[in-house]
Amino acid sequence: MLLKFAIQDFLSDRKFRNLSQTTINSYEYTLQIFHQYAVHQCEITDVTDIRTDVIKAFLVNEQEVQKNKPASINTKLKNLNAFFNYMIEIEVIESNPAKKLKKQKEDIHIDVFTDHHIRKMLDYYKRQKRKEYSFYAYRNYTIIVFLLGTGVRLGEMCNLRWSDVDFERKQISIFGKKRMVNTLPITDKLTKDLAEYRMFCESHFGALSDYVFVNQKNERLTENAVQNVFKYLSKMMNFRDVRLSAHTFRHTFAHRYLMNGGDVFSLQKLLRHEKLDMVEKYLALWGEDLQEQNEKYNPMNHLDI
Repeated sequence: MLLKFAIQDFLSDRKFRNLSQTTINSYEYTLQIFHQYAVHQCEITDVTDIRTDVIKAFLVNEQEVQKNKPASINTKLKNLNAFFNYMIEIEVIESNPAKKLKKQKEDIHIDVFTDHHIRKMLDYYKRQKRKEYSFYAYRNYTIIVFLLGTGVRLGEMCNLRWSDVDFERKQISIFGKKRMVNTLPITDKLTKDLAEYRMFCESHFGALSDYVFVNQKNERLTENAVQNVFKYLSKMMNFRDVRLSAHTFRHTFAHRYLMNGGDVFSLQKLLRHEKLDMVEKYLALWGEDLQEQNEKYNPMNHLDI
């Protein structure tokens, strides 16, 4: 089977399986650049001609020429494994040429916001609320508070509808990976902030959108639009020591949760990780901090025994 047709078949199958658009986009990007490499660098057009050394050479090229980091290389390898496993499933090939390749060891470094970062961002939008950009200020302020208070992913936040927010029970319904629906608790403060923002939107637009976070046309705010908000805010804040992104808010949520005494199994449920792998990375990074917390708060320190 020609590689380009095999890729089209694979992507159609992923869509049929109702995978998220984010996942499909990741597959499509990896397979498109792999196809270009196979054709132009190796003169390979058929799936059956692809060997392990071709895939390894492609990944080395992504690392050395495109300057991909280990995390990106591992994502591409995972996507290629899924593709070739599907080729086995539909009996185009007998074995997976990517199977023998090992994941690269990733350097563990996770950015988190400090109190200084958070106060500076929120104070910026508090000042903006009193100016002509009040809608953007209210919305962006609420975005920051929401991400800090829930640790949800960017796409999950953008897809949030008002019908997913239960103000009485103080909880939200999140549509996560693999179309799974999870109910997450929210704090009193976040509940009040969302209620205030909701009233502001009703007053500002005259009618409430289905979606919680909207653009100036009262339509769903896209992931790309939020990323642009963070790019602009990053210039205003001029943070040198941390990346301003939605995922940094997610990491910050995890960091604060653990530092304040939360357990790893509850954190895994709140972040909706299928495995403990990511939480274990947090522990590897912040283990010393947790040791200090344990020394400070362990009940054994307060027992006269």
